[in-house]
Amino acid sequence: MVMIIEYHVAHTYVVMKMSQQHTTDNEGVEVLENKDFEDDVLGKGRYTNKVYRLQSKVPSWLTTFAPADALIMQEEAWNAFPRCKSVMKCPYFPRFQLTIETVHMSGNGQSENVHGLSEEQLATREVEYIDIASTETNYWSYLIGNNNVDFTKFKSERTGRGPLLEGWQDRCDPVMTAYKLVTIDAPYWGFGYRLEQALVAGEKALFLESHRNCFSWIDEWYGMTMQQVREVEQQIQSALNEKLGKPTLVTRIEG
Repeated sequence: MVMIIEYHVAHTYVVMKMSQQHTTDNEGVEVLENKDFEDDVLGKGRYTNKVYRLQSKVPSWLTTFAPADALIMQEEAWNAFPRCKSVMKCPYFPRFQLTIETVHMSGNGQSENVHGLSEEQLATREVEYIDIASTETNYWSYLIGNNNVDFTKFKSERTGRGPLLEGWQDRCDPVMTAYKLVTIDAPYWGFGYRLEQALVAGEKALFLESHRNCFSWIDEWYGMTMQQVREVEQQIQSALNEKLGKPTLVTRIEG
């Protein structure tokens, strides 16, 4: 459980810092809402409502179906560690929806069906393992960012964790896994399947990059409390919205 608490801090810190890195005067991440929530399914957590304006990162083939400045993504996220859910939509394509449900668990990724899928869903499920020590790159890696830290040589000064040598998942302690269930609905004739494949590749690259950053930035976030991270988060969100020419967001910080 300690590892899950650490990861909660790391995840919040990494999302905040990556948003800062990808925001310029005319594109980036705008935060509309950031507040506490509670429901019967996830319990208590943090709700965010964001707009992603990332026109320069849209694949050129997709601009044949829509102008780049119309491909704005809206994301609602419910973060209630160890469970999280996010839903992304694009107003230009109203039938499109990308849903990501995540369960964070201690262990090296050997748990089966943590999302409680039916037999029918399990039959169509495709499982991919993402190793944060991987140096795999593709088109999306270039757009999202490419953390070039060599984890076979990296060692945290503050925690002593690392390096990550072959088979590290079975030797490292503590270790945890983020089990992500990605569901895409893009019912558009002519390009729906291609859009699905592009988004799967993009999400995979994002998962890899963000989690590589979690580990390589460990000496920045390790030892911080959620209260401290939230305070920094509020400052950065206000700065990002100001850079994009949007109203300053006011959030309530409760840890």
